[in-house]
Amino acid sequence: MSYTLFIGDRSYSSWSMRGWLMLEAFGIPFISKLVPMYSDAFTQMQTDHHPARTVPSLRIDEGGETAMVWESLAIAETLAERHPDAGLWPEGMTARAAARALSGEMHASFHALRDRPSMNLRRRYDGFEPTEAEAADAERVQELWAWSLDKFGGPYLGGADFTAVDAMYAPVVTRFVTYGFPLDATARAYVETIYAHQSFRRWHAMADADPRVLDRYDLDLPSAENTGTPRVPPLSAAVYEGGAGEAINAECPYSGKSIRADSLAKIDGKIVGFCNTFCRDKSVADAAAWPDLMALLHPQA
Repeated sequence: MSYTLFIGDRSYSSWSMRGWLMLEAFGIPFISKLVPMYSDAFTQMQTDHHPARTVPSLRIDEGGETAMVWESLAIAETLAERHPDAGLWPEGMTARAAARALSGEMHASFHALRDRPSMNLRRRYDGFEPTEAEAADAERVQELWAWSLDKFGGPYLGGADFTAVDAMYAPVVTRFVTYGFPLDATARAYVETIYAHQSFRRWHAMADADPRVLDRYDLDLPSAENTGTPRVPPLSAAVYEGGAGEAINAECPYSGKSIRADSLAKIDGKIVGFCNTFCRDKSVADAAAWPDLMALLHPQA
């Protein structure tokens, strides 16, 4: 049995983030296949996996059979059914019912909030003015968060643990940050909780490492200052130009492949090598989000 998840560009594809978190955050092994949006490769993916036309799309290969699941809620329910102990939904009946209801509302509603203020992890704007419909959607989201966090005790929407409902709302968290929506104290605390989650940090670091920019997602607004961003302060890290022999490792901490001289970084005062520039750049973006890298940097920790 194997899972292959087809995703779009990490900086912009909010639904891809949801599907990826539903696997990665719950320790379910899978292969991730990036299919750049608005490309021939994306069109080919749609042809190859008809009738699936969207990302994320999850391919399940098992016992000579192949199944495709191409809607985020369907992916959540399929994984919960196949991995009942993974914790995709809260354990308690009341919290589980609420998590499914909130997830369904996210999937079917908030059209204004999902349109013009689209997910864009590359930008943080100053001067964004929400329309009446966008503001109403943002208020409804905060109402749901406040109710759920109060009823189930937080810090996540279903209680103490991250579940599929948090994956469903994670892209909205980023929208609130990107566009500077006014947030109450409860909403701000939840935004900080999601930004501190290790799986979310890994997704954001990979988005940072992807050089592809889609201008269609940019608004003609000035960039906000970086102060006040909810991201966890990263370890000191930068691209390093030197010889592979200076690295503390000979194999990439992620793939186990040999390191390359063009893929070195100085992280927390140590020279580390990687098998390609993407592995290097996602590490520079947020080194502490990657357990294998941290084990290499601090083997006794």
